Amino acid sequence: MRSFGRTGGRPLSPRQKTLMAEKLDTYRIAEGDGPLDLCAMFPGKEAFWLEIGFGGAEHMIAQAAQNPDVGIIGCEPFLEGIAKALGGIEETDLNNVRVWPDDARPLIARMPDQCLDRAFVLFPDPWPKRRQHKRRLVQADFLSILHPKMKPGARLRFATDVKSYADEALLTFVSDGRFEWLAASPDDWRCPPQDHVTTRYESKRLGDCKPVWFDFRIR
Repeated sequence: MRSFGRTGGRPLSPRQKTLMAEKLDTYRIAEGDGPLDLCAMFPGKEAFWLEIGFGGAEHMIAQAAQNPDVGIIGCEPFLEGIAKALGGIEETDLNNVRVWPDDARPLIARMPDQCLDRAFVLFPDPWPKRRQHKRRLVQADFLSILHPKMKPGARLRFATDVKSYADEALLTFVSDGRFEWLAASPDDWRCPPQDHVTTRYESKRLGDCKPVWFDFRIR
């Protein structure tokens, strides 16, 4: 079941259309069923990070610029987000970002075990209506797909501004037993982490609570 809605949105600008036509193939991970070789994808990089649902790409681009020794894979099914990522990559002359313009789960399945040092799931689609909750990304079956791909001791950050999703996701992570919640005090989840990059979507405060950030260490 998809955890996102339609992949269209506002029409792309002429510049975005040009980027999609001329640059997407340069930075897109090729489709297929074969395993991914992250070392070949990111020659010389010391670590590999994954961002699932990067939206307008501000966080991903900023993290890539601040961490040039890290190879970052970004998954985003919405075309406007992909176009914004391509623009950010070109404008900042990054060589450590690759994008996957589709559902993250098939791509994660192609990754080698224990390859990821960090993962971000920031403000995913909240599917706020109760009957839609089954479409939320953070479910037990999703964690079963993601956990084997992360190194022991790797970090995962989840953020949301929807109270029911915060409660549900935290329970899902903690109940799994393989994700150690690192919060020692309320400020650890109420305040933005030191290395967090605020995005325009986050700033709109469209949810029903203030943003929360849950950081986990992989067991």
